[in-house]
Parts: sequence; structure tokens; C-alpha cells
Amino acid sequence: MNRKYRKTLIAGNWKMNKTPSETKEFMTAFKGMLPKGRWCDIALCVPAVCIPAAVRVMRETRVGIGAENCNANPSGAYTGEIATNMLVDAGCKYVIIGHSERRAMGETDADVNAKVHAALNAGLIPIMCCGESLEQRELGVTNEWIAMQIKAGLTGVPEEKIRKVVIAYEPIWAIGTGKTATPEQAEEVCESIRTVIRKLYGSKNARATTILYGGSMNDKNAYELLAQPDIDGGLIGGASLVPEKFLTIIEAANQPTL
Repeated sequence: MNRKYRKTLIAGNWKMNKTPSETKEFMTAFKGMLPKGRWCDIALCVPAVCIPAAVRVMRETRVGIGAENCNANPSGAYTGEIATNMLVDAGCKYVIIGHSERRAMGETDADVNAKVHAALNAGLIPIMCCGESLEQRELGVTNEWIAMQIKAGLTGVPEEKIRKVVIAYEPIWAIGTGKTATPEQAEEVCESIRTVIRKLYGSKNARATTILYGGSMNDKNAYELLAQPDIDGGLIGGASLVPEKFLTIIEAANQPTL
């Protein structure tokens, strides 16, 4: 992390877990655990039906509530979809875009790009995901693959908006598998992502861009991962469902930095 130039963010991704009543219970417990003083930015991205409950409990705290997906269209005949203005009206601050599980359902780089634009235009902070499969890593094309995803996802995003985009590196082979990239592997890719941003938007914007690691970060490995200079936080899956574990990761994000 480098808090001198950019924000540190710990974001939870609940995926398809917890009911609205369970969300209220979690948020109430977690709210009581939050330490006083200056801490990193915190986000909890929850299922759509849980957003109102989360927003109600976390009102007047520094925890931002987010969605796990959005539609790029402002309205229309898109049964089951949720527009960005709906998320804003519901109280969301963040939205995850391009998660590997969504991509596995058929979401393309063009879809991701359209959603990034929709989120930015609505005033949401997009957490744009990228990552490689085990096969791509073994072929040695990780950096090239991720560079392509970043360039495609950010197509048409102007320089004045790039600092509002959070990028999450999530190696597909390490999501929900218990496997984690070593701190060195994760840092190498996050540094490569920053290089891509530098080439697209210049050094100052690259320094200011928050890059998260999202491959099975938990309360046991967070400190070491977050000690890396180009890892500015985490996109946390299973560990974000347990208040005590999520708080431990937040505490790891507040370690001293050079």
C-alpha cells in the first residue's frame, strides 16, 4: 500500500449469501466493532435485496454499501436487471463490475466497459475486476491477458474520471478455492496493472489509482498481501461474511507503510 498517493479500500463481496434479516444482524454487529479514528475506506457489496437493510444500519458510518452488479441501460425491458440510478437511489456508493463469476455467465469486455461508463455517469465507484485462469497463468500470458481486459474495460473513460475507478485483480484460480497467489505473485500483477494505467493515463493517475487483490484474501494472509506496495486493499469473499474476520483484514490494511 501507499497511502501517500491513493486510498486504501477493503471491500466485501457477499456473492449470493445472507437474507435481508441476516444482513441487518451482521451490519449491527459489525457497526459495534468499528474502531474510532481514521481508518481505511470500507465497502460491503451485498445482494440487491439486502441493500436497503445494509444502508439503514450503516447510515452515518464510514462504511459504503455497494452492489454486486448493474445493468448498463438506464431503464427498459430488461427483466431482472438493476440500473445504476436505482442503486444510487437505494443508497449505494460502489458497484462490482466484471467479476469472474459474471464473466463465466457470458459477460464480455464490451459489457464491462458499458457498465463502467454507466456507473461513473451515475456517480457510483466501479470496482472493475480482471484476472487470469490457471491455464493462462501456466502459459505465461497473465500480464498480456489482464492488460487487454484493463484496456477494454476502460475504453472511452476520460482522464478526469479514471481516479474514480477501483481495479480489482482476482486470479480466477484463487477465487473460492482456498488457493492464494503469493504476495510476490499478487504484487507482480498489480504492479503490471499500474503500468498499464500509466501508459493510458500518465504517472500521476497511475499513482492515484487504487488496485485491490481479490483471490481468497482472508484474516490469515491479509497482512502480508497488504504489505506489498501496489496492493491497495482487498476484494474479500468468504471472510467478509464474518464480522470478526472482516475486521481483522481491515486492521491489516492499517499497518504502517513506508
